Amino acid sequence: MKKIIPILFIIFMFYFLTNEQEILIPKDAIRFRIIANSNKIKDQELKLKVKSSLEEDLNTIMQNAKTSSEAKQLLKNALPTIRKKVSQYTSDNKVELGQNYFPEKKYHGLTYEEGTYDSLVITLGQGNGENWWCVMFPPLCLLEAKNNNSSDVEYKLLIKEILDKYQS
Repeated sequence: MKKIIPILFIIFMFYFLTNEQEILIPKDAIRFRIIANSNKIKDQELKLKVKSSLEEDLNTIMQNAKTSSEAKQLLKNALPTIRKKVSQYTSDNKVELGQNYFPEKKYHGLTYEEGTYDSLVITLGQGNGENWWCVMFPPLCLLEAKNNNSSDVEYKLLIKEILDKYQS
């Protein structure tokens, strides 16, 4: 019996680390995307500065939301502040809240399908560069900041736990 537990643990870890898991993001999730002007280093750095500048404010807003509808209303109310903050970095920007296209993303062994989703999208300049995005509600963006050093298994289990919390 003592040998079975470590073997089951190893099988469990191997399964989660080698297989892409499908964890479905709720249909009423709200995503956050920032598209850089180009792939030049300075444009990519600007994208990350804008992200860092908005991250704390947006996380605070999303923590107060209990439903997707509440989250959308809170974001709508915060749009003037968000636009002002983005404009501190560049006047050539577009901030959109609504239905927007997202490409497929693979991250920590999870696949997030491409599609059109409720989202806050910030386009810097021409928007021809690589983008950064995450799920803002339920608040999965918080995971990136808090769990940069976590394993894929821990990341997947934490995402599942948060999604289960918001689906009940």
